[in-house]
Amino acid sequence: MKEILVVYYSQTGQLFDILRNVVSTIVDNQMNVTYHQLVPKTGYDFPWKKDKFFDVFPESFLQIPCELEEPNAELFDKKYDLVLLGHQVWFLTPSIPLNSFLKSEAAKKLLKNTPVVTVIGARNMWIQAQEKLKKLLLACDAKLVGNIALVDRHLNHISVITITHWMFGGKKDKMYGVFPKPGVSEKDIRGASKFGFPIKEALMANNFSSLQNALLELDAVRIKPFLSLADKRANLLFSKWANLIIKKGGHGDSKRKKWLVFFNYYLLLAIWVIAPIVFIVFLLTYPIMMNSISREKKYFSSVTTTKD
Repeated sequence: MKEILVVYYSQTGQLFDILRNVVSTIVDNQMNVTYHQLVPKTGYDFPWKKDKFFDVFPESFLQIPCELEEPNAELFDKKYDLVLLGHQVWFLTPSIPLNSFLKSEAAKKLLKNTPVVTVIGARNMWIQAQEKLKKLLLACDAKLVGNIALVDRHLNHISVITITHWMFGGKKDKMYGVFPKPGVSEKDIRGASKFGFPIKEALMANNFSSLQNALLELDAVRIKPFLSLADKRANLLFSKWANLIIKKGGHGDSKRKKWLVFFNYYLLLAIWVIAPIVFIVFLLTYPIMMNSISREKKYFSSVTTTKD
């Protein structure tokens, strides 16, 4: 009997649906699946209130953990053969609940010397968040053996509009009846079941060495070079903003609120003005960056922890 642990935090249910579909083609009478939902002691409501959404930015980006409800003691009664780790991205960083779990003693016990497959449900920028997650897994002595990243496939600026509609309105529907539905498409969510087949094969053989290549053949990861570059540069700027705002006080502090408003305006400027200019520069310099871009695509598609 193989023991599988599924750890996740999902506000909307989208990530859980993806995980459930992956698991659907793994499970049989030789598999036992245990689900562990991460529950913050102070919850994050969905839909978000705009001020609450921005208020989690500094702690999220700086990976400051929150308190989680204690896992059931029975969770530690088994040694797991595989962990599927559901992964949301908040402000280019693993979500606060997931980050908090991975920094906990519970995670160190559950993940030590255990193969882990990360399953991401995100708008589109997930690469730098995954790099941060790799470091957290290393600290737990876990073995990252696979990664699946499902994203909103629509144009970046379209997905900005639709995800905002979903986050603050709470409905995954077509905004004004014109825009596409936000988030990962229903087709991709249902299609996540295909990833279970190579995972199951690797698990039964107790050999995960070629799992990521098998997942890539099924289109588990798509790297868009411009978004990868934007993700990296945005992380540098977010670091300055987060460190500035965190010094202005705790939740509810008036100075903090003022600077969060400034950050909101900065985001609008970055998305609607700066990003298009950077994209034009990217296109102009693409020919001389091709080799570097190719190396990065290969690395970010893999489960390698450090670049060669």
